[in-house]
Amino acid sequence: MSRRTIYLLIAVAVVLLDRWTKHLVVQKISLYSAIQVIPGFFSLTHVRNRGAAFSILADSASPYRTVFLIGISAISVLILVWLLWKSADLRVITGISLSLILGGAAGNLFDRIAYGEVVDFLLLYYRRWEWPAFNVADSAIVIGGILLLIEALLPQRQSPERR
Repeated sequence: MSRRTIYLLIAVAVVLLDRWTKHLVVQKISLYSAIQVIPGFFSLTHVRNRGAAFSILADSASPYRTVFLIGISAISVLILVWLLWKSADLRVITGISLSLILGGAAGNLFDRIAYGEVVDFLLLYYRRWEWPAFNVADSAIVIGGILLLIEALLPQRQSPERR
């Protein structure tokens, strides 16, 4: 199995897991309701985000907000596909990172196209502090980004073979 195939499978797995979990949330948790999982720290909730990360642009009254966010997401997905396809000699960690980001971007792009907003359901909080709700796609994007950052900060081995 080629690395490209593995990277594609990772991205598809992220999209499928994201779609499945969002479907469960929509079916099982009423909008704006929550189920405490770890009291005082973690809940499953059902909210919708019309904006980008951390609800940026969510309050925008512009009729072009959704089109803009779909456009940015679609361009991001195309760039990530191109990077994964074009760079057959990527380091493994880079390929996995880009695959996670691609799967997350595609998962949220699906929501934006289908519903004009993204389903979020993972909520971390402590007393009055609350992290904005997020989903599996968001998690994959963040994990992929962190892996890219770690790779960039670690010293590179001097070897002709990519790892």
